[in-house]
Amino acid sequence: MASYSDAFLAQIFAATRHIAVVGASPKSHRPSFGVMRFLIERGFELYPVNPGVAGQRILDRPVYAGLSDIPVQIDMVDIFRQSDAVGPIVEDSIAIGAKFIWMQQGVINVQAATRAEAAGLAVVMDRCPKIELPRLAPLLRGEAN
Repeated sequence: MASYSDAFLAQIFAATRHIAVVGASPKSHRPSFGVMRFLIERGFELYPVNPGVAGQRILDRPVYAGLSDIPVQIDMVDIFRQSDAVGPIVEDSIAIGAKFIWMQQGVINVQAATRAEAAGLAVVMDRCPKIELPRLAPLLRGEAN
C-alpha cells in the first residue's frame, strides 16, 4: 500500500465537497455502491460516472457518461476502474479542473499519478475513503492524536 501522511489525507477530505465516482455501479453489492452511500451519508455531493448506465440513477443521483458532463466543479475524482484504465480518466480530470485523484484499493498507476501531480492535482493510490475517513475523523475534527 502506498504511504500517505494522515495530514495529507485529511487535507484532501477537508477540501472536498463534490466527488465524481468513475466506475460507479448501480449494483448494491459492488464496492463503488457502498463507498458512494457511505460518502453521501457523510455529507459529500456524489456524481456517479458510468457510460453504460448514463441517464439512469444510482442512490438517487443522476449518472453521467463522463466527467465533462457533470454540471458542477468536481473536487475529487474517485476511480473504481482497472489500473490500466486510469490514464484517460486522469486526463479528463485535469481537463475539468479537479483538485484530487483518488484511486481505490488495488488501483495503482504511477504514470497517471505522475501526470496528475505535474498538472497540480494531489493523488492518492490504493486507498479507500470508506476506510480512511473514519480513521481520520479525530484529525478532521481538530482533535489531537
